[in-house]
Amino acid sequence: MYELLKGLRVIDLSTVVLGPYATQLIADMGADVIKVEPRGGDVFRAARPGRDGGDGAGFLNLNRNKRSIALDLADQEDQKILFELVATADVFVHNMRDASARKLGVDYASIRAKKPEIVYCSARGFGRGVYGDEPAYDDCIQAASGLAWLNADHKGAPQFVRTILCDKVAGLHLAFAIATGVAARERSGEGCEIETPMYESMASFLLIEQLSGQTFIPPMPDRGYGRLNAPGRRPYQTRDGYVTIMPYTAAQWRRFLELIGMEKLADSPRISNDEMRSRHIDTLYEIIENIAPTRTTKEWLEGLRSVDVPCAPVNRLEDLPNEPHLVAAEYFKTMSHPIEGELLYARSPFAIENVNECADRPAPALDADRASILSEIRSEL
Repeated sequence: MYELLKGLRVIDLSTVVLGPYATQLIADMGADVIKVEPRGGDVFRAARPGRDGGDGAGFLNLNRNKRSIALDLADQEDQKILFELVATADVFVHNMRDASARKLGVDYASIRAKKPEIVYCSARGFGRGVYGDEPAYDDCIQAASGLAWLNADHKGAPQFVRTILCDKVAGLHLAFAIATGVAARERSGEGCEIETPMYESMASFLLIEQLSGQTFIPPMPDRGYGRLNAPGRRPYQTRDGYVTIMPYTAAQWRRFLELIGMEKLADSPRISNDEMRSRHIDTLYEIIENIAPTRTTKEWLEGLRSVDVPCAPVNRLEDLPNEPHLVAAEYFKTMSHPIEGELLYARSPFAIENVNECADRPAPALDADRASILSEIRSEL
């Protein structure tokens, strides 16, 4: 954990993945993130796998470096405690729909009345449009944003990506919103309200390249970014497994073609001309697909790396804790949890020099920090 944001207090009412992912990134930078949970706890605590009666792996991997207090926001005394927290805070985060936030008295107007300079960040499924008050989870946004369609199988049936991608993409947007809101307040002294909906975040994420021909008015006929949608874009089967072979620039294609003995094609305008290469990408990927089975994965990796062509093995998820690069980067660490015992976890991906660093703390047990939090805030008021 770095100490870049030491002294910044974040009151986090969010649950499941989107909000907690964002606030963990902020906590990893040293902010004091106080996780306000319902009396029964964040529902994601129960998502398995996990030990009987304990917290699930997903929760443990999303909530390190935070503190927990459990409050029933429908209870007047607990709501009073929440407003005491707000009065000492810099940032307020939640992922409720507007109607729920208003009902519980945690809408922007109510929170701003208690702390005018608060940076208020809300994150939910849809922004203030037709679907604004509809419930949504990652699968809904994968479908609505076009991601499931992009990920269709060979028969054209839409498929979900096997990770909660929309939650995490929106979480990154939310972390950015928190940081920029705090930076703006440091300059102006004024608080603000920032909305970070999943649907709009994911549409923005996808349409950078996938808006494609619709970028132009009138629209051009091209649908989607051709290289990404090419049928031949896939991990390629080798003699003994799979490998990713990814020449992209003209120079990389030339070196790849020389490696496989196709020097004559390397001189073709289909390689040297960037626009022509883009138009003929299906044919070029067929060359890779046809040649890949002639060598082992190890032979391909050694050969491609020797001529500086981008490539990668196709790792299984269980391979990653022992993957040589991640081991060398000391990416996986262990920590001792007071209830769960020893845990393996993936550290923050950032590497920051000339900043104080301290040990990460495990995800808190439900309501574990009530006494210390209440003592602190009441001494500050």
